[in-house]
Amino acid sequence: MRVEDKNRDYKSLKKAIGDKANHRDLAETCVCFANAQGGEIVIGIEDKQNVPPLKQKIQQENINDLVKSLRQLTDGVSIITNDIITHENGGEYFTLNIQPSTRVIATTSSGKVFIRISDNCYPVGSDELTNLASEKTAFQWEIITAQKISLSNADFNKINGLLADLRTSNKVSEFIKDKLDEEILSFYQLLSPEGFLTNLGVLWLGTPAQIARLSYPVTIQYIVYNDRDEKIRKKEWHYHLHSPKEILLEIEKEAVELTYSTELPDGLFRKTIRQYAKEVVRELLVNAIAHKKYTISGDIFIEVYPGRMKITNPGSLPLGVNSKNILHERQRRNPHLIQLMSDLRLMEGEGSGYDLVYEKLARDAKPMPEIESDFTKVSVTVYSKTLNPDVISILDYIDKHYTLNQKEYITLGIIASHKKMPATQLASHLLLAHDDRTRTWIGTLLEKEIIVSHGEKKGTQYLLNPKLFEQAKLDITPSLKTMEPYMLEALIKEDLKYNGVSSLNDIKKRMKGVPENEVQKSVYKLVAEQEVITAGAKRNRIYELAKKK
Repeated sequence: MRVEDKNRDYKSLKKAIGDKANHRDLAETCVCFANAQGGEIVIGIEDKQNVPPLKQKIQQENINDLVKSLRQLTDGVSIITNDIITHENGGEYFTLNIQPSTRVIATTSSGKVFIRISDNCYPVGSDELTNLASEKTAFQWEIITAQKISLSNADFNKINGLLADLRTSNKVSEFIKDKLDEEILSFYQLLSPEGFLTNLGVLWLGTPAQIARLSYPVTIQYIVYNDRDEKIRKKEWHYHLHSPKEILLEIEKEAVELTYSTELPDGLFRKTIRQYAKEVVRELLVNAIAHKKYTISGDIFIEVYPGRMKITNPGSLPLGVNSKNILHERQRRNPHLIQLMSDLRLMEGEGSGYDLVYEKLARDAKPMPEIESDFTKVSVTVYSKTLNPDVISILDYIDKHYTLNQKEYITLGIIASHKKMPATQLASHLLLAHDDRTRTWIGTLLEKEIIVSHGEKKGTQYLLNPKLFEQAKLDITPSLKTMEPYMLEALIKEDLKYNGVSSLNDIKKRMKGVPENEVQKSVYKLVAEQEVITAGAKRNRIYELAKKK
């Protein structure tokens, strides 16, 4: 099955060999992989196809000429070719393996820089080169063997404990479990081909003295504040005394303030909800450990305030990931550490784990995380308070009676928490650049009549279906009041921007579900503020969004 991702790309044979070949485009792809974590370019399979064309033939001389050309068109790129592969349909194809550039920034011969993020290549601007240089050392930190420590000099108990955990994990294949001890450690990049512990191996299996000699030993600081921002408790964990798994379990055991719960009304009963869901705490802690930049100095901070928790770790988000796309982009800084923690069932492993964080917060009707990132640190804040306690019961009812996927749960929780959600604001909450992409996140919610919509196009709004409250026999109903005036005004401006010149009746029709007098009042206010301009007599008056000077 053809799958393009951060480590694999597919190209037509025509792009590599023949009169229509585009070696410069292929060179850019090579640079992309070299500046990230390496990858494989499969050549000879056409777009949207899974197999090579029937009886397609390739000459080795042509491959040699291609590789020679690509080496001339790139700088700092290592390209390895494999044998020609013959598919069962008789068609031939081949692969180019691009090694990660560990010491220099790979470029094209014309000086252009690119990096692979998810399944796309992106150009790197001059202002991002410093970040890329820093990121490259972080990418390769795991597999370096600076201390030349043999396995016999590592911590025997840690080695046996890790191997036992891997062999009992349901996320590790039997093929891996059946390997010899050293083969398993090599597979997870804990042991180099020369038999020395890599930096990752030292971090996981080393003695306290060996771990302390890593470039920047880390401390995790846990600080609790009162409502006057005064420190009332502090606890520290030092990396050189614990493996990543041990330190994670120690924090979960000792950080009691993160285990507190709140009681909410649930019909005749009370429902207990943790202020910080266990899954959210685990994923955010794992993210701080797994995505930390181990090539710079700095501690991880877990700060607990009344009503919120903030986790800060040194180093920016991986290049290409920011607070506006973190829910959708998949870029790993420490891929081998993440793979190991995933196979030990300590984390999601799909990417950042933020999709799980968003889902759990949405299920508990809580605000989505606040993420801040700069060159030196990343901070994530989550809040303990539920936005709309009334909808917790209806979300429980939906969970028991409907089968939804993760995207639908996230979308549902956001809409339910805010009672009524314009399409444009829903896109913003889902970190989507365009609101037309919300369709895949809404999924079957409209089809199953879990939510209903009012209005059209840019004027669309979503809310929970009132019928669900009757079915669930809950003595609460969703608010059908008009939205706040400023929200309605913003919606009208979006509507005019999308639909152009319109009569007042046209605007009212598209704002279906909002009282007409409220729409009219907001339109007149926008005219008075010169945000909207008019033309025509009273009966035939039309409205248009004012052009910005």
